Amino acid sequence: MTATVSFTIDSPLGPRTATVSYERKGAGEPLLLLHGIGHHLQAWHPVTDILAVEHDVIAVDLPGFGASEPLPAGVPYDLATVTPALGALCAALGVERPHVAGNSLGGLLALEMGRTGLVRSVTALSPAGFWTEGERRYAFAALLAMRTGARTLPRPALERLSRSAVGRAALTGTIYARPARRSPEAVVAETLALRDATGFEETLAAGGSVRFTDDVPGLPVTIAWGTRDRLLLRRQGVRAKHTLPDARLVRLPGCGHVPMSDDPALVSRVILDTAASTATGLAA
Repeated sequence: MTATVSFTIDSPLGPRTATVSYERKGAGEPLLLLHGIGHHLQAWHPVTDILAVEHDVIAVDLPGFGASEPLPAGVPYDLATVTPALGALCAALGVERPHVAGNSLGGLLALEMGRTGLVRSVTALSPAGFWTEGERRYAFAALLAMRTGARTLPRPALERLSRSAVGRAALTGTIYARPARRSPEAVVAETLALRDATGFEETLAAGGSVRFTDDVPGLPVTIAWGTRDRLLLRRQGVRAKHTLPDARLVRLPGCGHVPMSDDPALVSRVILDTAASTATGLAA
């Protein structure tokens, strides 16, 4: 069941209140799940039940996405604001230094949370921030095209398309390697989430100058990349490994940019192994 929580965040405009939606299930060490730009927490549904067997799982709609409210007017959607806001969210939920797994934008935020000491392990699935300028432009153009399509397609046409495998591929083939596995209801919901994301443009604009260039020492880090990622090409994983030399770099065979649906068992195993390495004292 989705709930909401409000908390105070620091911003260039001073303290402001943010309100986000989240789902929480399971028991054990806390595990925070962060989705990508234009998506929503339901992206994690293929894996949350598996993860909840071992963890207190908290899947979050990022500010300005899903059912969460936008950030207050004038508050930037950048790493310097959103990352500590996620730390404030954890504090509001009574969670201290969770494990974190993130996809795309969420992967970038997860790494930044690791760099700033807010978490105990990081699993980043196709994280943003390791692109060349040409690769960034390509990815942003693809995202803008998806956003435009979501905003111009009438809902009856969207629902009709979602009922066929070919239609689901047309709607979500950019981010999934196996879009036919998505249910019609899930495809409609995530397309509407992309259409209605109030933080999309400001997040995309803030990402234009982002490069992740710092190591994240002292905690387990896994970078995982789908071999069929059409949005952030998998060679970016090699750059990530050069930036974070102690990180574990994992291939996700047959997976696209949002791999949780393409191979839930494999993605769950990668996340659980990363979190478990903190208990054994192993480097990721």
